[in-house]
Amino acid sequence: MIKKIRFSLIIALVFASCNPKTQQPEAQRSQNTKQALLIGTFHYHNPGADVAQTKSFDILNESAQAELEQISEKIKAYQPDQVFVEWPYDEQQELDSLYQLYLNDTYFTNDSLSDFYAKNEIFQLAFRVAKKVGLKSVQAVDYQHTDFPFDSLMTVIENSKQDHLQSQIEETITYFTEGFNSKIKQGSTLMDLTYYLNSEELRKRSNEFHTQVPLKTGGKDNFVGAHLTAEWYRRNLFMWSLVEKSMTNQDERIMLLLGASHIALIKDFIDQNPNWNTVELQEVMGQ
Repeated sequence: MIKKIRFSLIIALVFASCNPKTQQPEAQRSQNTKQALLIGTFHYHNPGADVAQTKSFDILNESAQAELEQISEKIKAYQPDQVFVEWPYDEQQELDSLYQLYLNDTYFTNDSLSDFYAKNEIFQLAFRVAKKVGLKSVQAVDYQHTDFPFDSLMTVIENSKQDHLQSQIEETITYFTEGFNSKIKQGSTLMDLTYYLNSEELRKRSNEFHTQVPLKTGGKDNFVGAHLTAEWYRRNLFMWSLVEKSMTNQDERIMLLLGASHIALIKDFIDQNPNWNTVELQEVMGQ
């Protein structure tokens, strides 16, 4: 069944990545190596708008809030110089206004606050960390001016009778959603969910789904899959470019909080840059 959906949302809703830190040979590292704490995340407010229909996690319950305090305290000790989030980069002023409310302890006092603004990971985790660290702002780096013709891709697959590709796509979506949902059913904690979603296997599958599978779509005169993959690269390259442009000479460590599919690809960009290395949340938590 063909569903009209946004390609970037299929995995971004659900998954995050927390591999052991990639080690680079010392000879390849700059003396001014910067470090990125990578935190991929499922969307805490889970709007249910995507084809990957995952179960909701109650981020407002007492135990989850306690975990957020624990996580943010550990990240405070890590002392990131900047915090970057998945918010439209050209709406920085709005994000600044929201963060100012948070700093003034008036953010959550509004009874009309929607689920998105009450539960989203930016406000629940990134703002919490930034305030503890003493940052004056949280940086928006999401680039959304892209085109992901996933519905067209699925139509081409159907018309080309590429049943194996359709099955592969459906099986991948099922793999992600059922894995996450089973953890919810088991009563996993926020920390457990984060570590699970940050596995190397999920990161690998995300990149394969976004950058490899679409390339096989259609015949030699059809490039809808290559276009879609190029747009996915473009979006993430632009996001990483915004991070790089926001860095100052004094910045040594940053925190990057994005959907897991973004983290999966952006980590590849970082790994190829001798001026950067990465650290994962599990390391910061001392586990």
